[in-house]
Amino acid sequence: MRHLLSTADLSSAEATAILDVAEEMHDVQSRPVKKLPTLRGKTIVNMFFEDSTRTRTSFEIAGKWMSADTINVSAKGSSVSKGESMRDTMLTLDAMGVDCFVIRHPSSGAPRQAAGWVTASVINAGDGQHEHPTQALLDAFTLRRHFRETADGEFAGKRLVIVGDLLHSRVVRSNVLLQRTLDAQVTLVAPPTLLPTDVETWGVRVTQDFDAALADADAVMMLRVQRERMSGGFFPTAREYAENYGLTAERLHRLRPTTAILHPGPMNRGVEISSEAADATASRVLDQVSAGVAVRMSVLYHLLGGGEGNR
Repeated sequence: MRHLLSTADLSSAEATAILDVAEEMHDVQSRPVKKLPTLRGKTIVNMFFEDSTRTRTSFEIAGKWMSADTINVSAKGSSVSKGESMRDTMLTLDAMGVDCFVIRHPSSGAPRQAAGWVTASVINAGDGQHEHPTQALLDAFTLRRHFRETADGEFAGKRLVIVGDLLHSRVVRSNVLLQRTLDAQVTLVAPPTLLPTDVETWGVRVTQDFDAALADADAVMMLRVQRERMSGGFFPTAREYAENYGLTAERLHRLRPTTAILHPGPMNRGVEISSEAADATASRVLDQVSAGVAVRMSVLYHLLGGGEGNR
């Protein structure tokens, strides 16, 4: 495993191996000294061309806890702001001996293109409206822990309902690909205006009936309404959207006691999710945040320290 660009690149065995190592990494968070020597001598550059809090911070923490030298580069503070191409910037940094690039970029496919330019490993930390593979992995990590508490711990046959702004989300595609690899059943719920044009080819159930989809859900993932990416009227009002597609207090009380609630964040409380649902006992939102560091530690280990062939 040299790069992580898409969850489609992972076999069930590879995904499971990442989740298994993440379990071990998760224990580091409760230690008085959160430091492992695993990646000592490695250099990781986080290149974020879009704003980020959770992903950027968790990658930085993950690298530092594994003793790697971690450097943050943003478009504003780099030569890209002076007109240098992303390719030239990448080649320059690669020539300095960087071992891994973590890239978030507003253009779909940018990390995959970068992987063809450099000798270092590349991790896709979110590219446009395309994918966000480590988010899908941390969601799977959170779900597996939940399933171990409430059922048999397996993904096969479990029903995951993903609701919200599917059109502008990079999280949904990565989750669909990964959950299908792990044999879970996925149902997508959104108004017609917020469905990707090719969603019928994804091999999952698609519906506008949120209430019917919730009836037998083992987990429900609410996605943020990404207003910053919207240039038109995708729905009449926020209130109407919440009534039809929000996880309201009323819908919360109709969920089965073992149904997990997830949200990749940041949350628009009162729009796609109510405060009652976000803070409910069944909410696994903070567990997802905690899982982010462990999963990204595991991914870095597999790319840089977990076997032969790693740079």
